[in-house]
Amino acid sequence: MKLKYFPLVTLLFLLPLAVKADDIEKIADLLKQGNAHELAKMFSSNVDMNILDETNVYSKAQSEMILDKFFKENKPHAVKLLHRVSSNPNYNFGVAILSTDKGKFRISYTLREINKVMVVIELRIETEKT
Repeated sequence: MKLKYFPLVTLLFLLPLAVKADDIEKIADLLKQGNAHELAKMFSSNVDMNILDETNVYSKAQSEMILDKFFKENKPHAVKLLHRVSSNPNYNFGVAILSTDKGKFRISYTLREINKVMVVIELRIETEKT
């Protein structure tokens, strides 16, 4: 009789991990689409950005414009999620490889819970070292 409920109990324990991982995967999908506008909706009011060795803290609107410019110069084709850390309920981290018409880029992003919502606080884009 106890084995009958095992799959349900297992699912309930794993569900919080899957929910947190959705933000990491959603960002990877938006990177693949090159959708700076939708991605900016997930940004904190200020984002620490490092794009191709240019580092600064930008407002949400500035971050969207910078990312949009990057996508216009580097048309995305595919994304591969390499690494994710979602074990901390307050911080998540993801690393993806973005393939574009100009080459591959390693993108890492950090999310933090602010007012019960996970938002991007840091975004780094580097050329992929082969």
